[in-house]
Amino acid sequence: MESVLVVGIASVVLGSLIAVLFFGSYFRKRTSEVQSMAKADPIRDTKTIHPVPKKNHPKSHASDKTQSKRHHPLDLNTLKGHGDAVTGLCFSSDARSLATACADGVIRVFKLDDASSKSFKFLRINLPAGGHPTAVAFADDASSIVVACHTMSGSSLYMYGEEKQKDQQGKLPLPGIKWDHHHIHDQRAVLTISGATATYGTADGSAVIATCSEGTDIILWHGKTGRNLGHVDTNQLKNHMAAVSPNGRFLAAAAFTADVKVWEIVYQKDGSVKEVSRVMQLKGHKSAVTWLCFSPNSEKIITASKDGSIRVWNINVRYHLDEDSKTLKVFPIPLCDSGGNPLHYDRLSLCPEGKILAGTHGSTLQWLCVETGNVLDTAEKAHEGEITCISWAPKAITVGERKAMVLATSGDDKKVKLWESPKSQSL
Repeated sequence: MESVLVVGIASVVLGSLIAVLFFGSYFRKRTSEVQSMAKADPIRDTKTIHPVPKKNHPKSHASDKTQSKRHHPLDLNTLKGHGDAVTGLCFSSDARSLATACADGVIRVFKLDDASSKSFKFLRINLPAGGHPTAVAFADDASSIVVACHTMSGSSLYMYGEEKQKDQQGKLPLPGIKWDHHHIHDQRAVLTISGATATYGTADGSAVIATCSEGTDIILWHGKTGRNLGHVDTNQLKNHMAAVSPNGRFLAAAAFTADVKVWEIVYQKDGSVKEVSRVMQLKGHKSAVTWLCFSPNSEKIITASKDGSIRVWNINVRYHLDEDSKTLKVFPIPLCDSGGNPLHYDRLSLCPEGKILAGTHGSTLQWLCVETGNVLDTAEKAHEGEITCISWAPKAITVGERKAMVLATSGDDKKVKLWESPKSQSL
């Protein structure tokens, strides 16, 4: 019995000793590992090793953004303040005013005393509620503006004019509606408005306005009275645009087909319009004509087509003797996509001097020499979206201490930009 007790006590003592030895060895090993890890990878002070310049970071970002944003050398100024895409623009005949139509339902008439000014005064005209302006043009003078609006019920045409009598405070009131027409193209929207002062032949110098619908019809209006002067139909599935020649003699339309139809506005001895008769058809393009413009003397037409070419036509012919219009020049459009395929111009505008042609495709703007077809300059991403309208000022505009020919462009980026023409020596 005693021997059993001795054996039990010895076993307990021996087990305790083994346990002490085992755990002592384990704790010494873990302590060594922890010390080794501490030496190999000490705790880092992130503030010391990787300081974050929080205050300087935004300035650095802004500086980088400023450096990456480079203006084109011909970019003169930007007219801001539009609340939506700009759908139309037009210069007054004296080039001192620029009217813009905006999808926010407002017509703005900017005073261009100096194209390089940091800010511009403008007259704000709110259109009737629900109207979406699609195009704008001046009629007679800078105080008369014709606006096309589209609603669910169709298109309307409004002419705004200033009252000449001042109010009690000596200020001229805002322009009011002088005349209006509704459902002018049934349910179809107006694509373009083109205006000109009729000076050809026995014309009395009144403004004539052509509205071109997205269908096939075009209507001619008397700018001052709003009287309907005539109606023509292209019969070409759908229109792209229409324009009146600078002297008010011709009306030409670009539509779905490759041919351009030209009408003559015939005036009576008293200056009124007698009729609008078709006189010519320009044939030569192999695909749809996207845009056209007249020369300053109304004797030529320049067309751009989806076939990738530009054509200059002589329309000063004896059409009444069946003499056909002639193609004077053909140029390839100097634009290609990433695959090398030729592109077309969406819009054209010829400088009043008749030497520089401006063309656009998407957000790209180009200037060409009319004589040679050579590219004078290109502004890629001229707008931050599609270019919606393009127009040259009819006269040189003040830019600082000098005068320059100025081109205006608008886009769906809510901006209108002013561009100086390329230098004449580039021609």
